[in-house]
Amino acid sequence: MKIGSARPLVRILLTLAMTAATCALVALLWREYVLSPWTRDGRVSAEVVQVAPEVSGTVAEVRVADNQRVRRGDVLYVIDPERFRLALDDAEADLDARERQAILKAAIADRRRRLQSGVVSAEDLEQTTGAAAVADADARRARAARDLARLNLARATVRAPVDGFVTNLRMRPGDYATAGVRKLAVLDADSFWITGYFEETKLRGIGVGDVAEIRLMGNDAPVRGHVESIGHGIADANDSPDHLGLPSVNPVFSWVRLAQRIPVRIHIDDVPHGVQLAAGMTCSVAIRPHDGAPHARGRLVSWLHAVM
Repeated sequence: MKIGSARPLVRILLTLAMTAATCALVALLWREYVLSPWTRDGRVSAEVVQVAPEVSGTVAEVRVADNQRVRRGDVLYVIDPERFRLALDDAEADLDARERQAILKAAIADRRRRLQSGVVSAEDLEQTTGAAAVADADARRARAARDLARLNLARATVRAPVDGFVTNLRMRPGDYATAGVRKLAVLDADSFWITGYFEETKLRGIGVGDVAEIRLMGNDAPVRGHVESIGHGIADANDSPDHLGLPSVNPVFSWVRLAQRIPVRIHIDDVPHGVQLAAGMTCSVAIRPHDGAPHARGRLVSWLHAVM
């Protein structure tokens, strides 16, 4: 066969091979990016403890800085304790007086009970016994007030409730702290998890315990985890009633019906060295069966990284 006559056949075979490869690649992309359980809509979340004082007063010291790492029990700030010390001194003095009064009334009642019948009337005995009981109750009430004053003095020093990071610190010495009003928050360093929002059409490929591969934006090293739970409900805009209590249904319904996204909670098993998690980070999440079978999308991404 002449070379000139073979060229058209080579071109046809090359064209068919490229077409077949393109079709295979499109099919693989369709399967892995449309049908397989993965999403680019992932978020890093963490528990945040809203730290509010239990007592009111002027802030005397602030011992932390914004974004500082703290350990459980570390002092965050101190409210001026002088008022609480005075209250404790007053409560202890009142308790001492009440206890002495209770001891005296109890001794009188005991002496009256020891006297022979007929010397003390039954009415007098009842009165002295009742007075002793009232004095004892007053002493117990004073003891509780003393304990409360001691607790308030201890609560004037606000401590970190968990290991974590101080965030949203808006406090300076001299500020007035009001009981129950948050002045800062502590992000729990041991509470990070991933929330992946998967299309409802992909939930059939997700099960509790399945392996999750998380890729944070800006980090090449994958974070490992597993599916902890799958959400059982999301908000329905049509479910909100109007002012008459009637359902408010949107009259517009497009022909293209978009799949709803359902939150899937993912427990983080391993974070690579050098990767720092922060609540609110975005990421992509790919799910594979818990038997450890490699995920085809992971192989495809690795191949694309190798050839590019």
